[in-house]
Amino acid sequence: MLGAIVSGTVADCVGRRCTMAISDILCILGYLLITFSQNFWWLDIGRVSIGCGIGLLSYVVPVYISEITPKNLRGGFATVNQFMICCGASLAYVLGTFITWRTLAIIGVAPCLLQLVGLLVTPESPRWLARFGHPGAFEAELQKLRGKGADISEEAEEIKVGVGLMVLQQFGGVNAICFYASEIFVSAGFSSGNTGMLAMVAVQIPMTGLGVLLMEKAGRRPLLMVSAAGTCLGCLLVGFSFLAKEHHWGKDLNILLALAGILTFGGSFSLGMGGIPWVIMSEIFPINMKGAAGSLVTLVSWLGSWIVSYAFNFLLVWNSYGTFFIFASICGLTVLFVERLVPETKGRTLEEIQASMNSSLVGTSHK
Repeated sequence: MLGAIVSGTVADCVGRRCTMAISDILCILGYLLITFSQNFWWLDIGRVSIGCGIGLLSYVVPVYISEITPKNLRGGFATVNQFMICCGASLAYVLGTFITWRTLAIIGVAPCLLQLVGLLVTPESPRWLARFGHPGAFEAELQKLRGKGADISEEAEEIKVGVGLMVLQQFGGVNAICFYASEIFVSAGFSSGNTGMLAMVAVQIPMTGLGVLLMEKAGRRPLLMVSAAGTCLGCLLVGFSFLAKEHHWGKDLNILLALAGILTFGGSFSLGMGGIPWVIMSEIFPINMKGAAGSLVTLVSWLGSWIVSYAFNFLLVWNSYGTFFIFASICGLTVLFVERLVPETKGRTLEEIQASMNSSLVGTSHK
């Protein structure tokens, strides 16, 4: 949340590329503090440093991707980001079953260093350069991104137009399920959480890859609605698993329901709800307010993550199956929210999205 609060301001002041470099440095510092920690203060400070870095990255990376990619590739490229996050988290889950946490922390330094070096040859966002008064550099970076022979005149003019505003939120328990998946499997009757965790990883990666392939074909809205409906079903199945355990309907039944529920939830979330909200956030905000609005949405996302993950254990003690039925209800409401309020942005430039939203806002005000 600390990183999210300042993410938009930092990205607007120093640029998208420099913001990513700052976040890499914060993450490297945090991982080194954890690796060589002598007491719990080192661990706490390290986690705060990594948290600030991730807060910056979670905002600036989707925004940067949306600003540098052509409209026909934007969605796919943005979901590749989520695919790589899924691969990294899955790899951490797998490695965590074999190595110590200190070793895992030092491994975390490697991708940060790799990105830091890669940023030396990464172009700055043309839209950021155009917005903050670097017209010469803006043209040069856009030409570099599109290729030497490409005609950038039309796109260069479109970039000077802003984009509109919309916020998509989901509060369906994903962080509780991901953070506590191992404990959920044990509570449902598994002898160990490792088997279920590895099965969840095996489902998430191909489903995220499928989402990447379908993003520009099916569109944002259909994928979001299918994904939200799937997470709703997954939460219902896990809820029924705990209900079956409480009423002694058979151990095999509650274990089967728990496994099916978490795999359905993880696969469905990876298909759309994991990455598309960040894609849409990066597409709908106008360049002149992207910093402030993006910071707010990123802050709300991490605040929601903290609330859900902190409250989950208390909710599980209060009513295990009721907790997942609450999550299922929120996932079901997400389907309605997407159907009624979320615009389709597939195959449109950021400027076209802004123009269409401006037209609809004007029409609403006249009514």
